Amino acid sequence: MDKSSTLLVHYDKGTPAVAKEIKEALEGNDVEAKVDAMKKAVMLLLNGETIPQLFITIIRYVLPSEDHTIQKLLLLYLELIEKTDSRGKVLPEMILICQNLRNNLMHPNEYIRGVTLRFLCRLKETEIVEPLTPSVLQNLEHRHPFVRRNAILAIMSIYKLPNGDQLFVDAPEMIEKVLSTEQDPSAKRNAFLMLFTCAEERAVNYLLSNVDKVSDWNESLQMVVLELIRSVCKTKPTEKGKYIKIIISLLSATSSAVIYECAGTLVSLSSAPTAIRAAANTYCQLLLSQSDNNVKLILLDRLSELKSLHKDIMVELIIDVLRALSSPNLDIRKKTLDIALDLITHHNINEVVQMLKKEVVKTQSGELEKNGEYRQMLIQAIHACAVKFPEVASTVVHLLMDFLGDSNVASALDVISFVREIIETNPKLRVSIITRLLDTFYQIRAGKVCPCALWIIGEYCLSLSEVESGISTIKQCLGELPFYSVSEESEQTETSNKIQPTSSAMVSSRKPVILADGTYATQSAASETTFSSPTVVQGSLASGNLRALLLTGDFFLGAVVACTLTKLVLRLEEVQSSKTEVNKTVTQALLIMVSMLQLGQSPASPHPIDNDSYERIALCIKLLCHRSDEMKKIWLESCRQSFVKMISDKQLREMAELKAKTQTTNAQPDDLIDFFHLKSRKGMSQLELEDQVQDDLKRATGEFTKDENDANKLNRILQLTGFSDPVYAEAYVTVHHYDIALEVTVINRTKETLQNLCLELATMGDLKLVERPQNYSLAPETSMQIKANIKVSSTETGVIFGNIVYETSNVMERNVVVLNDIHIDIMDYISPAICTEVAFRTMWAEFEWENKVAVNTTIQNEREFLDHIIKSTNMKCLTAPSALEGECGFLAANLYAKSVFGEDALVNVSIEKQTDGALSGYIRIRSKTQGIALSLGDKITLKQKGSS
Repeated sequence: MDKSSTLLVHYDKGTPAVAKEIKEALEGNDVEAKVDAMKKAVMLLLNGETIPQLFITIIRYVLPSEDHTIQKLLLLYLELIEKTDSRGKVLPEMILICQNLRNNLMHPNEYIRGVTLRFLCRLKETEIVEPLTPSVLQNLEHRHPFVRRNAILAIMSIYKLPNGDQLFVDAPEMIEKVLSTEQDPSAKRNAFLMLFTCAEERAVNYLLSNVDKVSDWNESLQMVVLELIRSVCKTKPTEKGKYIKIIISLLSATSSAVIYECAGTLVSLSSAPTAIRAAANTYCQLLLSQSDNNVKLILLDRLSELKSLHKDIMVELIIDVLRALSSPNLDIRKKTLDIALDLITHHNINEVVQMLKKEVVKTQSGELEKNGEYRQMLIQAIHACAVKFPEVASTVVHLLMDFLGDSNVASALDVISFVREIIETNPKLRVSIITRLLDTFYQIRAGKVCPCALWIIGEYCLSLSEVESGISTIKQCLGELPFYSVSEESEQTETSNKIQPTSSAMVSSRKPVILADGTYATQSAASETTFSSPTVVQGSLASGNLRALLLTGDFFLGAVVACTLTKLVLRLEEVQSSKTEVNKTVTQALLIMVSMLQLGQSPASPHPIDNDSYERIALCIKLLCHRSDEMKKIWLESCRQSFVKMISDKQLREMAELKAKTQTTNAQPDDLIDFFHLKSRKGMSQLELEDQVQDDLKRATGEFTKDENDANKLNRILQLTGFSDPVYAEAYVTVHHYDIALEVTVINRTKETLQNLCLELATMGDLKLVERPQNYSLAPETSMQIKANIKVSSTETGVIFGNIVYETSNVMERNVVVLNDIHIDIMDYISPAICTEVAFRTMWAEFEWENKVAVNTTIQNEREFLDHIIKSTNMKCLTAPSALEGECGFLAANLYAKSVFGEDALVNVSIEKQTDGALSGYIRIRSKTQGIALSLGDKITLKQKGSS
């Protein structure tokens, strides 16, 4: 059984101390042995042991001790032991303790007095506390502040007990007098806390009578003042005007904790622009002054909340927010950029881009470990800015193109994607971008970046000089042809015996043979002729990046080179009047393509060319040999049109997502609207007037209405027992981010009183009960609500099960009613999210947990099945709608979601329509943790069967 205690110590129960040994040590005179024995006794009590035989020994031999450590351990022991019997009556032997506690309260040593008073704060038995009240009151006037502050807390705890106000009838008045005369900051704080808890009106009167002195009070007292203001304004919202003045005065306090709490209180109480601006400025100042990364992340969370509620005000502070980029922590930088990107407007875009450019330049000079990742985040942010406001693209595109050869491939990929989008959306920049790209193309060393750069060259080199420069650049980067060479060695030379042949080529001769069925056939007999092995020609030092990548076996890049050369040759034919020059260029392009095919089929290549690349290069060769107007139109126009459509689809998707984020709330027809213009403004400050306006606007636009309707609440009620059970129970389940709240309604359907009724719960999965179960008494045919909190530590499907145990007056045996299981759905923890294609592929490659689910459904339409999976898994489809159009019998799509714990869930749906109309294929789930992959797989499997 768990015990209520302020001490938490791990103790290995595998080697329990024997009660007899503890007793012998306590009866001895050795102080150290007594201390060890008391520690063992306390640990045994913490682990559920009762050891009642030690009580008298401790009373006789430990109680009289003057050692402070022993006295402290004695109080912990007394806190843990049972002080009442099964009927709730105080045990008779507790009288022995009362005399000792009274002596301690009058002890000449202030430490003994203080810890005893602190012990009284944890006693819940009025019978034990009652004889000690005169001694507690005397300690209010003790000379030492340690005693006085604990005496105030003891009075507060006793006053809050049942009938405690009868033990200290005039306690609030006494504490109020103490508060006016007390000089110790901690004692003063405790006195104000006591008034706030037990006599709120007195605390409010004291605060309002000392408004001018609040800013000079101690930090701990100021924190209690803020707590009081929140409590009062919650019950009396009309009076918050006079308290907001106090909060604003505390914004200039010296304590960072007080300033932070002030800003939070201000936001919770007022929506006036002046108040929100003051709170946001406070958060920004703390963001720069605090060194702890966790504190910075919390402050950024607060700023993000303000951004979602008061965007217009936060726009003014975007530069202050961006100053947090000075932190070296990547999480802080990422969160800062996310907030700033949502606050960009036409007025501040130039300042923001200028600041981001400076940060990009810093990543070049710095030697920090994660500069590459930070640069990638900055490039993505600048990309987003340029897409929103195309006029700034000209100021950043050339700077970013310097990073095309970045060693961080992801960063270079972001740059080339940005360049590809900008060159299409900003036609005025086309010439300068193409010129810069051709000049810097040789710096690109990443095999994933080169194809995109080549595509841009093939699509956007339009003039004669650009086309010729593009072809020249590709030829220079490919180097000299061929890519490999073979030299024959003669066997007839005299040195043939001295040279060991490196490989053999087969020369065949043919002869007739008779097969088993009696027919004739020709058989090839091979003889060996020695040749030297093919050797790769590395080329001169001037040879560039394309040659190096091709020689490593990247034939997809070779196919892209062939397509780019084909487009450039076709365009050259349009802009070049000289047929001779065109034919010469065609010949050179064909030579390059044939050389790449030979390299792919030769032993010199690390691995042979794949079929797709081979067919693509062969298609380019055929096209150049047989050029037609129809093929020119497809290659020179259709590709660009597809890209334009992709960009427009992306913009439409982003607009739709932005619109979905914008909450539309409507006021009810009968809602009350106060016209503050008709009210008296006497005594109202400007802040109060602004606050009144904001409240009226919110009420008029329906912002005060609750999102969750009654129908959704009813869906969350689960029946736990049957209607014929003597105890009926049902639970209302509320899933928060990190915990689950259960409100269990228990109804006694019998004619008897149920005693010691207890709701016992247990969990499976990453769920953990927070509180220990309590016993209740339930009168006949009445009901009660029992609340239970369960902590969630990861995104995994869990189960809560248990039973209700109770006793009746007639039958002493305990009755048990088994409850239905409560299944916690993984869908409560994941929500649709968006990520880039590059990020999705990167995570797909990194994540180690995969769950492969076979498609098993009666749905026969591919798109309908995909929509069913998206709805069932609460995920976002990253694949563009245009890519899912058409009826081809195949469908592949990527889905993405994020959990409340920050975990990523990736899903790939690949399905094919069979000849009989049924769908087949697989749904692959990947995640960093095992739980989310398994739970999501189980969910998909269940939903598939449900749809069948």
